[in-house]
Amino acid sequence: MFSKPQISVIISTYNSEKWLEKVLWGYACQNFDNFELVLADDGSKKPTFDLIEQMRGQLPYEIKHIWQEDEGFQKSKILNKAILACDSDYILMSDGDCIPRQDFVSQHLNYREKGYFLSGGYFMLPLAISELITKEDILKQRCFDVAWLKARGLKASFKNTKLRANNKLNAILNFITPTNASWNGHNASGWKADILAVNGFDERMQYGGQDRELGERLFNFGIKSKQIRYSAICVHLDHPRGYKTPESINKNLAIRADTKNKKSKWTAFGIQKNTN
Repeated sequence: MFSKPQISVIISTYNSEKWLEKVLWGYACQNFDNFELVLADDGSKKPTFDLIEQMRGQLPYEIKHIWQEDEGFQKSKILNKAILACDSDYILMSDGDCIPRQDFVSQHLNYREKGYFLSGGYFMLPLAISELITKEDILKQRCFDVAWLKARGLKASFKNTKLRANNKLNAILNFITPTNASWNGHNASGWKADILAVNGFDERMQYGGQDRELGERLFNFGIKSKQIRYSAICVHLDHPRGYKTPESINKNLAIRADTKNKKSKWTAFGIQKNTN
Protein backbone atom coordinates (compact mmCIF):
# COMPACT_ATOMS: atom_id res chain seq x y z
CA MET A 1 0.00 0.00 0.00
CA PHE A 2 1.35 3.46 -0.96
CA SER A 3 2.28 5.64 2.02
CA LYS A 4 2.42 9.34 1.20
CA PRO A 5 5.69 10.92 2.39
CA GLN A 6 5.46 13.90 4.73
CA ILE A 7 8.07 15.75 2.72
CA SER A 8 9.69 15.46 -0.72
CA VAL A 9 13.39 16.32 -0.98
CA ILE A 10 14.55 17.50 -4.42
CA ILE A 11 18.29 17.28 -5.05
CA SER A 12 19.75 18.77 -8.24
CA THR A 13 22.79 17.16 -9.88
CA TYR A 14 24.86 17.13 -13.06
CA ASN A 15 27.85 14.82 -13.70
CA SER A 16 29.10 15.10 -10.13
CA GLU A 17 28.82 11.57 -8.78
CA LYS A 18 31.70 11.92 -6.30
CA TRP A 19 29.90 14.74 -4.49
CA LEU A 20 26.46 13.19 -5.02
CA GLU A 21 27.50 9.99 -3.25
CA LYS A 22 28.45 11.95 -0.12
CA VAL A 23 25.13 13.82 -0.23
CA LEU A 24 23.10 10.60 -0.56
CA TRP A 25 24.87 9.21 2.52
CA GLY A 26 23.92 12.42 4.32
CA TYR A 27 20.24 11.66 3.73
CA ALA A 28 20.80 8.07 4.91
CA CYS A 29 21.37 9.26 8.48
CA GLN A 30 18.48 11.71 8.90
CA ASN A 31 16.63 11.54 12.23
CA PHE A 32 13.34 11.67 10.28
CA ASP A 33 12.72 9.01 7.66
CA ASN A 34 9.26 9.61 6.16
CA PHE A 35 10.58 11.48 3.12
CA GLU A 36 11.12 10.73 -0.54
CA LEU A 37 14.24 11.79 -2.45
CA VAL A 38 13.69 13.13 -5.97
CA LEU A 39 16.91 13.53 -7.96
CA ALA A 40 16.65 16.34 -10.52
CA ASP A 41 19.34 15.34 -13.03
CA ASP A 42 20.16 17.87 -15.75
CA GLY A 43 21.70 15.38 -18.21
CA SER A 44 24.30 13.38 -16.26
CA LYS A 45 26.07 10.55 -18.05
CA LYS A 46 26.47 6.85 -17.20
CA PRO A 47 28.65 7.20 -14.05
CA THR A 48 25.75 8.90 -12.24
CA PHE A 49 23.33 6.14 -13.34
CA ASP A 50 25.85 3.53 -12.15
CA LEU A 51 26.21 5.24 -8.76
CA ILE A 52 22.44 5.35 -8.22
CA GLU A 53 22.07 1.69 -9.16
CA GLN A 54 24.94 0.73 -6.86
CA MET A 55 23.54 2.67 -3.89
CA ARG A 56 19.86 1.74 -4.21
CA GLY A 57 20.23 -1.38 -2.08
CA GLN A 58 22.33 0.39 0.56
CA LEU A 59 20.12 3.39 1.27
CA PRO A 60 17.10 3.41 3.63
CA TYR A 61 15.05 5.45 1.16
CA GLU A 62 14.01 5.24 -2.47
CA ILE A 63 15.43 7.51 -5.16
CA LYS A 64 13.21 8.91 -7.91
CA HIS A 65 15.68 9.67 -10.70
CA ILE A 66 14.21 12.41 -12.92
CA TRP A 67 16.57 12.88 -15.89
CA GLN A 68 16.63 14.95 -19.07
CA GLU A 69 18.97 15.17 -22.06
CA ASP A 70 22.01 17.41 -21.68
CA GLU A 71 21.16 20.61 -23.56
CA GLY A 72 23.38 22.97 -21.59
CA PHE A 73 22.50 24.42 -18.18
CA GLN A 74 18.75 23.73 -17.86
CA LYS A 75 18.39 23.41 -14.10
CA SER A 76 15.08 25.32 -14.00
CA LYS A 77 13.55 22.89 -16.49
CA ILE A 78 14.59 19.73 -14.61
CA LEU A 79 13.49 21.22 -11.28
CA ASN A 80 10.03 21.81 -12.72
CA LYS A 81 9.88 18.16 -13.80
CA ALA A 82 11.02 17.09 -10.31
CA ILE A 83 8.33 19.26 -8.66
CA LEU A 84 5.64 17.44 -10.64
CA ALA A 85 7.15 14.08 -9.59
CA CYS A 86 6.86 14.90 -5.85
CA ASP A 87 4.17 12.98 -3.94
CA SER A 88 4.25 15.15 -0.82
CA ASP A 89 2.39 18.41 -0.21
CA TYR A 90 5.64 19.95 1.09
CA ILE A 91 8.92 20.24 -0.85
CA LEU A 92 12.49 20.80 0.35
CA MET A 93 15.09 21.72 -2.28
CA SER A 94 18.85 21.37 -2.04
CA ASP A 95 21.81 20.55 -4.28
CA GLY A 96 23.95 17.52 -5.03
CA ASP A 97 26.97 19.23 -3.47
CA CYS A 98 25.37 19.96 -0.06
CA ILE A 99 25.67 17.29 2.67
CA PRO A 100 22.75 17.63 5.12
CA ARG A 101 23.23 17.39 8.87
CA GLN A 102 21.21 14.58 10.48
CA ASP A 103 18.43 16.99 11.56
CA PHE A 104 18.25 18.84 8.21
CA VAL A 105 14.92 17.38 7.03
CA SER A 106 13.31 17.46 10.48
CA GLN A 107 14.21 21.13 10.97
CA HIS A 108 12.42 22.04 7.76
CA LEU A 109 9.39 20.05 8.93
CA ASN A 110 9.46 21.66 12.39
CA TYR A 111 9.50 25.21 11.00
CA ARG A 112 7.05 24.78 8.10
CA GLU A 113 3.94 26.93 8.27
CA LYS A 114 1.07 27.70 5.91
CA GLY A 115 1.60 31.00 4.12
CA TYR A 116 5.40 30.82 4.40
CA PHE A 117 8.45 29.34 2.74
CA LEU A 118 11.66 28.60 4.63
CA SER A 119 15.05 30.07 3.77
CA GLY A 120 18.21 28.26 4.81
CA GLY A 121 21.89 28.73 4.02
CA TYR A 122 25.00 26.60 3.79
CA PHE A 123 28.44 26.26 5.35
CA MET A 124 31.06 26.39 2.60
CA LEU A 125 33.98 23.98 2.91
CA PRO A 126 37.28 24.45 1.07
CA LEU A 127 38.05 21.99 -1.73
CA ALA A 128 40.75 20.10 0.23
CA ILE A 129 38.36 19.28 3.10
CA SER A 130 35.50 18.55 0.67
CA GLU A 131 37.62 15.88 -1.01
CA LEU A 132 38.76 14.08 2.14
CA ILE A 133 35.30 13.62 3.73
CA THR A 134 34.45 9.90 3.75
CA LYS A 135 31.22 7.93 4.13
CA GLU A 136 32.15 7.22 7.76
CA ASP A 137 32.78 10.92 8.44
CA ILE A 138 29.23 11.61 7.22
CA LEU A 139 27.52 8.73 9.06
CA LYS A 140 29.29 9.72 12.30
CA GLN A 141 28.58 13.43 11.59
CA ARG A 142 32.25 14.38 11.97
CA CYS A 143 32.01 16.69 8.95
CA PHE A 144 29.77 19.00 11.03
CA ASP A 145 32.21 19.14 13.97
CA VAL A 146 34.19 22.40 14.01
CA ALA A 147 37.11 20.86 15.92
CA TRP A 148 37.34 18.00 13.39
CA LEU A 149 37.19 20.46 10.50
CA LYS A 150 39.79 22.78 12.08
CA ALA A 151 42.17 19.83 12.49
CA ARG A 152 41.89 19.43 8.72
CA GLY A 153 42.58 23.04 7.85
CA LEU A 154 39.35 25.01 8.44
CA LYS A 155 40.16 28.62 9.37
CA ALA A 156 38.71 30.35 12.43
CA SER A 157 35.67 32.47 11.53
CA PHE A 158 32.43 33.77 13.00
CA LYS A 159 30.73 31.65 10.35
CA ASN A 160 31.80 28.56 12.33
CA THR A 161 29.10 29.57 14.83
CA LYS A 162 26.60 28.12 12.37
CA LEU A 163 27.85 24.60 13.18
CA ARG A 164 28.15 25.20 16.94
CA ALA A 165 24.96 27.03 17.85
CA ASN A 166 22.37 25.42 20.13
CA ASN A 167 18.62 25.79 19.63
CA LYS A 168 18.31 28.94 21.76
CA LEU A 169 21.25 30.64 20.04
CA ASN A 170 19.93 29.46 16.63
CA ALA A 171 16.69 31.36 17.18
CA ILE A 172 18.56 34.55 18.09
CA LEU A 173 20.93 34.30 15.13
CA ASN A 174 18.06 33.54 12.72
CA PHE A 175 16.34 36.70 14.00
CA ILE A 176 19.30 39.10 13.89
CA THR A 177 21.05 37.96 10.70
CA PRO A 178 21.09 40.73 8.06
CA THR A 179 20.81 38.12 5.28
CA ASN A 180 17.51 38.24 3.38
CA ALA A 181 15.19 35.25 3.83
CA SER A 182 15.13 34.52 0.10
CA TRP A 183 14.42 31.28 -1.74
CA ASN A 184 17.87 29.65 -1.92
CA GLY A 185 18.13 26.62 -4.21
CA HIS A 186 20.63 24.88 -1.94
CA ASN A 187 18.41 25.08 1.16
CA ALA A 188 14.77 26.16 0.94
CA SER A 189 11.36 24.60 1.36
CA GLY A 190 7.75 25.44 0.71
CA TRP A 191 4.28 24.12 -0.01
CA LYS A 192 3.89 22.42 -3.37
CA ALA A 193 0.58 24.20 -3.94
CA ASP A 194 2.28 27.60 -3.55
CA ILE A 195 5.08 26.66 -5.97
CA LEU A 196 2.53 25.46 -8.53
CA ALA A 197 0.44 28.62 -8.02
CA VAL A 198 3.34 30.75 -9.35
CA ASN A 199 4.12 28.15 -12.08
CA GLY A 200 7.44 26.91 -10.71
CA PHE A 201 10.80 28.05 -12.08
CA ASP A 202 11.20 30.32 -15.12
CA GLU A 203 12.83 28.03 -17.69
CA ARG A 204 14.40 30.93 -19.59
CA MET A 205 16.79 31.38 -16.67
CA GLN A 206 20.15 29.64 -16.51
CA TYR A 207 22.81 29.97 -13.81
CA GLY A 208 22.46 32.87 -11.43
CA GLY A 209 19.42 33.75 -9.35
CA GLN A 210 16.70 31.55 -10.84
CA ASP A 211 15.92 30.38 -7.30
CA ARG A 212 15.66 33.96 -6.03
CA GLU A 213 13.28 34.85 -8.85
CA LEU A 214 10.94 32.01 -7.81
CA GLY A 215 10.97 33.40 -4.27
CA GLU A 216 10.23 36.90 -5.55
CA ARG A 217 7.11 35.64 -7.34
CA LEU A 218 6.08 33.80 -4.17
CA PHE A 219 6.36 37.11 -2.28
CA ASN A 220 4.22 38.80 -4.95
CA PHE A 221 1.68 35.97 -4.53
CA GLY A 222 1.43 36.81 -0.83
CA ILE A 223 3.71 34.15 0.65
CA LYS A 224 6.08 35.30 3.41
CA SER A 225 9.43 33.78 4.35
CA LYS A 226 11.08 32.56 7.53
CA GLN A 227 14.82 32.56 8.16
CA ILE A 228 16.29 29.20 9.30
CA ARG A 229 19.92 29.53 8.11
CA TYR A 230 21.23 28.71 11.61
CA SER A 231 18.81 25.80 12.17
CA ALA A 232 18.80 23.74 8.95
CA ILE A 233 22.48 23.01 8.34
CA CYS A 234 24.23 21.60 5.31
CA VAL A 235 27.91 21.76 4.36
CA HIS A 236 28.65 22.84 0.79
CA LEU A 237 31.38 20.92 -1.04
CA ASP A 238 33.56 23.17 -3.19
CA HIS A 239 33.96 22.71 -6.96
CA PRO A 240 34.51 24.76 -10.13
CA ARG A 241 31.49 26.41 -11.79
CA GLY A 242 32.16 26.36 -15.53
CA TYR A 243 28.51 27.10 -16.31
CA LYS A 244 28.68 30.57 -14.68
CA THR A 245 28.89 33.17 -17.45
CA PRO A 246 28.36 36.96 -17.56
CA GLU A 247 25.69 36.40 -20.22
CA SER A 248 23.59 34.11 -18.03
CA ILE A 249 23.97 36.40 -15.00
CA ASN A 250 22.90 39.50 -16.97
CA LYS A 251 19.98 37.70 -18.64
CA ASN A 252 18.71 36.50 -15.26
CA LEU A 253 19.11 39.94 -13.67
CA ALA A 254 16.93 41.40 -16.44
CA ILE A 255 14.20 38.76 -15.84
CA ARG A 256 14.32 39.39 -12.09
CA ALA A 257 14.05 43.15 -12.65
CA ASP A 258 11.00 42.56 -14.83
CA THR A 259 9.42 40.35 -12.14
CA LYS A 260 10.03 43.08 -9.57
CA ASN A 261 8.77 45.96 -11.72
CA LYS A 262 5.60 44.14 -12.80
CA LYS A 263 5.09 42.48 -9.39
CA SER A 264 4.64 39.23 -11.33
CA LYS A 265 3.11 36.24 -9.56
CA TRP A 266 3.24 33.93 -12.59
CA THR A 267 5.76 33.07 -15.30
CA ALA A 268 4.56 32.00 -18.74
CA PHE A 269 7.83 30.06 -19.06
CA GLY A 270 7.34 27.68 -16.14
CA ILE A 271 5.63 24.34 -15.58
CA GLN A 272 2.61 25.37 -17.67
CA LYS A 273 3.54 27.17 -20.87
CA ASN A 274 1.96 30.34 -22.31
CA THR A 275 -0.82 30.53 -19.72
CA ASN A 276 -2.02 33.82 -18.18
